[in-house]
Amino acid sequence: MSRIDAVFAKKNHKALIGYVTVGYPDIDSTVEAAQVLAQNGCDIIELGIPFSDPLADGATIQKASFQAICNGVTMDTCFQAAKKLKQRIKKPVVFMSYYNPILCCGLREFSLKCARMGLDGVIVPDLPPDESIDLESQLRKYKIDVIYLLSPNSTEQRIRIVALRSRGFIYLTSVTGTTGARETLSSELESFIKRVQKITRQPLCVGFGISTPEQAKKVARLANGVIIGSKILQIMDQKDNAGEKLAAFIKETRQALDTIKKPV
Repeated sequence: MSRIDAVFAKKNHKALIGYVTVGYPDIDSTVEAAQVLAQNGCDIIELGIPFSDPLADGATIQKASFQAICNGVTMDTCFQAAKKLKQRIKKPVVFMSYYNPILCCGLREFSLKCARMGLDGVIVPDLPPDESIDLESQLRKYKIDVIYLLSPNSTEQRIRIVALRSRGFIYLTSVTGTTGARETLSSELESFIKRVQKITRQPLCVGFGISTPEQAKKVARLANGVIIGSKILQIMDQKDNAGEKLAAFIKETRQALDTIKKPV
């Protein structure tokens, strides 16, 4: 059982996954914020590798990615940040990267470095499963989970392919579009989750747009976990006591999820 599998093996437990962009607002802040997430209730930490053309991301993560690149963050910087974080926490850590930086690094080299740094999984939002055999085969040599995404407009055929190939969990986007904190959840989210659940028993985690503990609880009643990114970066942007505010937000969200007793 992988460390990610172990998260979802806990009875009646809803997973909380927190995202930060490596190098935003700077490297030290990334590692410190990720530690805060792990210490206050996040089960899995998602480290975003900055990219110049993040098509799946909204304004908040685009801004963070741009700033990180301006700060001189490279793929090697991201590996070092992951290594430092893994030395400080025991929670699973996954990379979220677009395919181009991985391709530039080299599939074999990227996979080997992920293994050396102790990474548990990789999410590549712009790489469909029917085009990812080469990367997947390299990562699986080191027992690193490849996590695929589904959106509300995914066909039944795509759902079946992802259900077969994804490891750890399946990432469901709450909307067809980009990331970003939203005031309300899509009215179609419940039917989308149920459509996927009819095809697979894989753990399902929902991201894109979740920005309050109440929203997280509502989504987690339907799925196995939630992923929060833009809201975390927005809290990190705050000048005064950002660390304390981030800890409080994660604690409150964790508490909201822990009040859900009925299993999916």
